[in-house]
Amino acid sequence: MKSAGLLIFDLLTFITSFDLCGQQSYADSINDYRKKYIDELLSEPRKPVTKEQATLLRFYQPDEKYRVSAEVALLNNLDTIQFATSSGVKKTYTKYARATFIIDTIKYTLTIFQSPTLKLKEGLQNYLFLPFKDATNGELTYEGGRYIDCTTDDIFEGKMVLDFNKCYNPYCAYSGGFACPVPPRENFIVAFIPAGEQKPAFEH
Repeated sequence: MKSAGLLIFDLLTFITSFDLCGQQSYADSINDYRKKYIDELLSEPRKPVTKEQATLLRFYQPDEKYRVSAEVALLNNLDTIQFATSSGVKKTYTKYARATFIIDTIKYTLTIFQSPTLKLKEGLQNYLFLPFKDATNGELTYEGGRYIDCTTDDIFEGKMVLDFNKCYNPYCAYSGGFACPVPPRENFIVAFIPAGEQKPAFEH
């Protein structure tokens, strides 16, 4: 029969192993998500990246610190905004909601948008779009900002999970000829968000 000390040691070992397994499982899920993302880039008819360039895409290591729970306030007035794009063409989006969350004790609020055009397309009615900039832009990540995709189904009882580990670059980070929305000033984060996709290791 084990002593109380050995039983406690075994319990602590089990708890530690469980935490590590959980962390590894999350990291694996993010890495799987990124593999699918790259596969989708390569299968995209507009060819934003070549197979060679796809091997030069870079990402931060998955970090659950940047998977945050956000309080969501729906915006029922449906204000629209004309997004500037990299090509100079304007794109119209509706302000759908505001998400408030905390990272390192600092509270941030970002606006989530919906495309009136996609809202009319079969299978894309629930698509939402969160563009943002942060202090990594330019040196570490694409200077034009990054995006997070989500849907109306992600919002439940005034809450949603925002996972910056899944944020990605607009196509303009890889190639010219695209009209990529530029995040509005209200979605500028003054802090570093070292999560998700980095600047690719090639120039275009």
